[in-house]
Amino acid sequence: MSVQLTILVGYVILLSFISWIATRIQRSGKGGALDYLLAGRHLPTPLVAAMLTGLAIGGASTVGVAENAYVRGLSAGWYNAAWGAAGILAGLFAAKHFRKMNVRTVPEMMGRMFGQGARTVGVIAQLLILMVITALQYVAGGAILTALLPDIFTFQTGMFASALIFIFITVVGGYWAGGLTNVVNVIVIYVGIFAALHGSSASFGGWDTIIAALPAGKPWFDWTSGVGTAVVTAWMVVMITQGFSVQAINQIAFAAKDEKTARNGFILGGILILPAGFLCALFGIIAASQFPGLEKPALALPSIAAHISPLVGGLFLASLWAADISTAVGLLLGSSTLIVEDIWKRFFPGTIAPDREVFVSRMVVLAVSICTFLMALTVRGILVTITTALAITASFTLLILAGIYTPGLCKRIAGFWTISASILVWLAWTFVPAIRVVPHLAYLEWPVCLAVFLLCAVLGKEPAKSLLVSETA
Repeated sequence: MSVQLTILVGYVILLSFISWIATRIQRSGKGGALDYLLAGRHLPTPLVAAMLTGLAIGGASTVGVAENAYVRGLSAGWYNAAWGAAGILAGLFAAKHFRKMNVRTVPEMMGRMFGQGARTVGVIAQLLILMVITALQYVAGGAILTALLPDIFTFQTGMFASALIFIFITVVGGYWAGGLTNVVNVIVIYVGIFAALHGSSASFGGWDTIIAALPAGKPWFDWTSGVGTAVVTAWMVVMITQGFSVQAINQIAFAAKDEKTARNGFILGGILILPAGFLCALFGIIAASQFPGLEKPALALPSIAAHISPLVGGLFLASLWAADISTAVGLLLGSSTLIVEDIWKRFFPGTIAPDREVFVSRMVVLAVSICTFLMALTVRGILVTITTALAITASFTLLILAGIYTPGLCKRIAGFWTISASILVWLAWTFVPAIRVVPHLAYLEWPVCLAVFLLCAVLGKEPAKSLLVSETA
């Protein structure tokens, strides 16, 4: 067995053991879906931070950033920096409020304030976002295993192996497993990245040699010129927007032990996220120096991994896979919570006996996992287009922040129409290219959502209910 495969197998065994520990912690609680899907609302600050960091640092934040940096340099790292900024800002301005609300889902928040119509369109939009991004994690997992262990995995078997681990951790251990395994994942991610950077420098003659060999004429170490300020700004807008309103993110605050824990955990998580993108961008720069002319820039990271020692390469492989696992687990739990709380319990009340809640929740996780895996196998060609749906979160963020800071402007009808408008804008952007008059969908979503929200504020008669009234868990 190769060193890389040995490290990978050992890593899987460690995660499996942690998931088993999580089941023991879960059984010590009150039981039911609250313990399984929200860790009984007992996550401490380190686990809140680890969940947020793990959710943020996935395949796009590692392999994707290096691919971008192969062409555009260090500025590609702003993708992750935008994620970190989102975590810090959400911690400063919203996380404690999310915990205080004592809700389980973002659509539940919308329903409490704006009525059941808003909750219905809200769960549709949230599921669209989470399930598509989950499918992309299977694709990323398959790509990582295939590129770094080509003698063992094909793309399809790499996807399948990744899916098995994602599903096992999530189904067995629930949210406690997500938090505990993400502590390990985050450590593995940073250890692997630093080890691979050191190993790359040693293998290619040191940083002076690497820099001297870079192709001339590109702003390799400029902070913004490579991708451009317009793209950096778009990343900031999109990431900060989704940081306030995506179910998988808000669920971390819902699961925190208390308001202070939610706030501090988000700020700490944001700080942990910030450097990852720039560190991974360095791999793209190293690859541009040593392997110019790659047919596919996505090969930047695998090309480097093939030229470092097996031990460091194994750690690097584990770190990239850890990034994918940590993101997928949070997304799967977010989607499953939406289905259990906003669809099953709402439309089929009383059909889940209290002593069957955990079993049903696990079966929903399994069903979501299978559906998203099939999406990854069959519709990869449209996934990239559909991920622009993340911009839909502009409507949720606007409604949530308005509910917290300007409740007097919130009218009952605003929820349904603002979310619906954001979905329609996304559909138009996707299927009517002529409306793409701005560089990113986010620049269109925000003005439209704001206009609809303000129109509802003027024309609506019934005020929305307070978003900050705490109800039972």
